Amino acid sequence: MDSISVNRFRDNLKALVDRVTTEHNPLKITRRGGESFVVISAEDWEREQESLYVLQNSELMRQIGESLETHDNDNDNDKGYTPTLDQMNEITGL
Repeated sequence: MDSISVNRFRDNLKALVDRVTTEHNPLKITRRGGESFVVISAEDWEREQESLYVLQNSELMRQIGESLETHDNDNDNDKGYTPTLDQMNEITGL
């Protein structure tokens, strides 16, 4: 993560915000007193929040673990999972 002073950030606000949103790299802004803050695009912040939600949800993590185990076992046998017609309709919203 790049880091710049608050004065430089203020002087180049538009260009730096454009860079943060297009390159999806957060920017650390430091203040003279040692305090700092981070500028991140809304899209990246929302993605981070979704990731934190999944990581903190033990039921979702259990399901992901089971899915990975099933995937690994199926790959060992060179067979894949084929969903039922009802499952496909649920997936595709039909």
